[in-house]
Amino acid sequence: MREPATLPPDFNLSNLATMPEYTKTGFERYVQAEIGVELPIFGHEYFRDVPTTFAPVDRVPVQADYVVGPGDELLIRAWGKIDVDVEVVIDRTGQIYLPRVGAIRVAGIRYDQLGAFIRSAVGRFFKDFDLDVSIGQLRSIQVLVLGYARRPGTYTVSSLSTLANALFESGGPSAGGSMRHAQLKRNNAVVTDLDLYDLILKGDKSKDANLQSGDVIYIPRVGPLVAVSGSINRPAIYELRDSAELGAVLENSGGLTSVASTGRVVLDRLNDHTERVVDEFTLDAEGLKHELKDGDIVRVYAVSPRIGNAVTLRGNVAQPGRYRWHQGMRVSDLIPSRDALIARQYWNERNSLVHSSERDDFSSSLSRRSRLEKERVLTPDGQRALARPMNESEQFAQQDAEQLALGDGQLEDRVGIKEDSASDQNLAENQPDEELAADIRRRATDINWEYAVVERTDQRDLTTQLIPFNLARAIDQPSSVDNQALLVGDIVTVFSQKDIPVSTEARTKFVQIEGEVRAPGLYRVGPGETLRDMVRRSGGISSQAYLFGAELHRESTLKAQKKQLAQMVERMQRELQEQSASVSPGIAPEDFTEARVRIQEQRDFIDKLAQIQPTGRVVLELKPSASALDDVPAMALEDGDKFFIPAKLDTVEVLGSVYNENAFRFKPHKLVPEYVNNAGGFTRGADKAHAFVIRADGTVISRQQHHGFINRFETIRLMPGDAIVVPQRFKTGGVLRSLRDWTQVFSQLALGAAAINVLK
Repeated sequence: MREPATLPPDFNLSNLATMPEYTKTGFERYVQAEIGVELPIFGHEYFRDVPTTFAPVDRVPVQADYVVGPGDELLIRAWGKIDVDVEVVIDRTGQIYLPRVGAIRVAGIRYDQLGAFIRSAVGRFFKDFDLDVSIGQLRSIQVLVLGYARRPGTYTVSSLSTLANALFESGGPSAGGSMRHAQLKRNNAVVTDLDLYDLILKGDKSKDANLQSGDVIYIPRVGPLVAVSGSINRPAIYELRDSAELGAVLENSGGLTSVASTGRVVLDRLNDHTERVVDEFTLDAEGLKHELKDGDIVRVYAVSPRIGNAVTLRGNVAQPGRYRWHQGMRVSDLIPSRDALIARQYWNERNSLVHSSERDDFSSSLSRRSRLEKERVLTPDGQRALARPMNESEQFAQQDAEQLALGDGQLEDRVGIKEDSASDQNLAENQPDEELAADIRRRATDINWEYAVVERTDQRDLTTQLIPFNLARAIDQPSSVDNQALLVGDIVTVFSQKDIPVSTEARTKFVQIEGEVRAPGLYRVGPGETLRDMVRRSGGISSQAYLFGAELHRESTLKAQKKQLAQMVERMQRELQEQSASVSPGIAPEDFTEARVRIQEQRDFIDKLAQIQPTGRVVLELKPSASALDDVPAMALEDGDKFFIPAKLDTVEVLGSVYNENAFRFKPHKLVPEYVNNAGGFTRGADKAHAFVIRADGTVISRQQHHGFINRFETIRLMPGDAIVVPQRFKTGGVLRSLRDWTQVFSQLALGAAAINVLK
């Protein structure tokens, strides 16, 4: 076993983590300041983190040229006329002792000659025997590591150790030590001079040598240093040795990268330690012979990212990227047809719909087939029996059998199964209509055909020019001025309507027509088309349509209503906070309690108001007698509008503070009080003075609107779908004083009768 190395007094495993950090040399700091990047001294990293998992040197096979000496253990076995099996250690005199043979001097003999030598010595006393000699425990030797070593000192190592082993043991050269000269000295003479660059870069150990006890390993001061940075494979600081040519240094640095430019290399030199000069040259054969000096900094630049023969196409196109430019190239050469503007994502999403549908149909078919098989299995006497479910392999086999059967004309049964399967699929897994419609709108192409742009750099002053053109004319009419001529480096950008909002006429719009029309569905709005036009395109109004109750829901209106509601709630909360702060405990107890109850009541109302979800309904104010297509307003539409025409209604709702909230059958000429009486009349907390009616068309009529007219509210002519709302009576309060008329909330936000359930 190898003896522990004798390390410097200030070094041990326990304080390894607290050893001083590596100190940069002055040249390292100089290079970092000049190029802005920290460059290491090449080779030092191999010695800083030496793995500790290597097997000890004394466990490797002994080489034939190994010379045995004092301390080595020999394993000698002999058989025949002599029987020997001993382990002997060579003593300080270089001898071993064998029983019945005596002392034998073996020190200085090579390992490959040792067996014959001992056999000859034993043969002087015995005949007719065989003998085998091997080496057991190896001796330890002491060497000195001196000079510019990272951890100089005396080291006890295995006799098999070499100069390279000892260098790694001692941490290699220090920051000021040479990587090109590691000398092994013996008897005041240099045995070998190891260049660590050859060992690291080439794996060349020809200059390595075995150590002997008393050897001195000396690391001289570092030689001339040059820094190589930029587009090379191993940027670092390199030490010069025999050759100072740039080509040799670049070879040590791993050579140029694949994107390095050979047209320009910059050399920064300290001239005679008095001034700095800069030189430039190319990396041709002559440039590679350029002599470097101590302190030089070489910068190798990458090729310019500029592409000299391309134009770029980007934006809402099928294949964005660079395209080869040619003389006379125009926009139509880059975008030859409108199909070239359909992005790949568009087709990918469409293809995924088919794959998804196939998977869903197959899963549903298996499920349906399994149920049918259960029903079809009969007992031997012809009675129906309950069968076990098919496993997965049986289901796949059944699927294959069904497809084969289709070729034999057994189509009717398959069609029936498919119809049942589709029905199950619709019930269980189909997307809601609203999601499907939104999916169609999301995938719709919305290219801005009116505006695209060529981005060009003016070579005179390097400013950016924007050359707009009409994309549709550039493609459809190649002879038009919009088919712009392109130059090298131009960037052509195609926008979508979302990138730059276009005019209302040019904008892609989809509306959803639902309810009592001939063909409900999702329709694209053409230029200038109105709501009436879209109802006409959907087949017109059906005979069961109740046009007065039609609803138009709009996303922009929904956003505005949400914003208005948030502002109303915020204002009321702020006023309530001020009112609460003004209530002083110094007033009479009963007044203080009443004030707190009133504030809490108002706070509860504000919390409920914040929970209301506006519907985005646009009140159309249609006539109660509206029933024809011409009664539909010819109003402009926005993308995402939903128009719903309900079927004829026959009820009137009574909601709020009544004893029996309910819907009652509509009767012509029946007045508000009669419906309220049908609902059990007003409760004790009802606010009769502020009752209101929400008409089927979304308008709101309140008693306050008819103030001054005797019994005018009670004589309102109601229509099917109307709702009579009786609010709860609140105690007078500063915040709610402006909302005593609840119609302010319902009319401003176009809320339906269902909102009363939130505010109750």
